[in-house]
Amino acid sequence: MKPLLIILTVISSFFTKDSAATECIIDCKVLQSFESQFTNAKEVDWSITSNIYKAQFALDGQYINAFFSADGELVAMTKNVSVNQLPLMLQTELKKQTAKYWITELFELSNEEGTSYYVTLENADEKVVLHSVSNKNWNKYKKTSKI
Repeated sequence: MKPLLIILTVISSFFTKDSAATECIIDCKVLQSFESQFTNAKEVDWSITSNIYKAQFALDGQYINAFFSADGELVAMTKNVSVNQLPLMLQTELKKQTAKYWITELFELSNEEGTSYYVTLENADEKVVLHSVSNKNWNKYKKTSKI
């Protein structure tokens, strides 16, 4: 249940705007853990969502999101990727899915369960979020109507 809660928190952070105040007080354990794991991080921006600390930062030319528990444990990381960075099986399957959609977001999620991918597809009528399964297939994660 805990991994599911973490994944939902990570994903929801991409679809919601931070409503926290502009100043965010970060627990010392979380800050120390972040600084020890990402020593060369630049442009760090913190927010808190559902008792999970989120650090958005630049590292080696990439923008990364790292999610920490209140006790400083790194629970997940995400980064935006291009279609060409997906495993070949996922690329092929995604091309089949996108005939009537355009891609608005594509990111990689890494946590204790491994690496998976989420893609948001949209057209004039609906928005669909797909989740990768075993780096071979896509499953529908969420579908919403725009009308």
